Amino acid sequence: MILLLGGEKGGTGKSTIATNLAAWLAINGGDVILVDTDVQRTAANWVDRRNLLPGAPAVHCAERRGNVFHALRDLAKRYQQVIVDAGGRDSKELRTALVAAHQVYVPLRASQPDLETSLHMNELVTLARGMNPALEARVLISMAPTNPSIKETADAQELLRELSALVPSGITLGERKAYRDAMTEGRGVCELDNDKARAEIEALAGEIYGDRNG
Repeated sequence: MILLLGGEKGGTGKSTIATNLAAWLAINGGDVILVDTDVQRTAANWVDRRNLLPGAPAVHCAERRGNVFHALRDLAKRYQQVIVDAGGRDSKELRTALVAAHQVYVPLRASQPDLETSLHMNELVTLARGMNPALEARVLISMAPTNPSIKETADAQELLRELSALVPSGITLGERKAYRDAMTEGRGVCELDNDKARAEIEALAGEIYGDRNG
């Protein structure tokens, strides 16, 4: 299966989610490759750090630029799970990955500038379905305030329900230091001692993969 983490807004946690899902799959015996299409190489750098860890379950990595459709479909024949980390902008990489993917998750922060980009992503998903009608698309609130008295997340989820092509995820990812620590170390939060972050990624993995891993 090809999972795309993409969107028009940078700094929403796409690479963090991609690397954590890749680590979760690897730990659970999945044959996974992480495809980095962004010149910033955030996901590729994480894999480089992970490869230095003794005994860490392997996550394969490939870097692709431009039209990535054929590359992704080819990789999907050789790996059980393909996770694509696309940069935070409307690009050839994002548009061609949308046509190749089976699922796309669009992470957004619960802020007005982020929510405004969801309208254009809604259009891009609609266009992609002209060539990829089976594409499943969800929008996910990430880096959410962990203070329960802050109601930005609930307000954002209400607005996102109005999108025609993107279904709101049932999962919310919090703003937690554990995610930054995991990125720095080349690990996933499921390999660290943080129960709340681990539970979030496990819940997200369950929503995405269900019993399809393997």
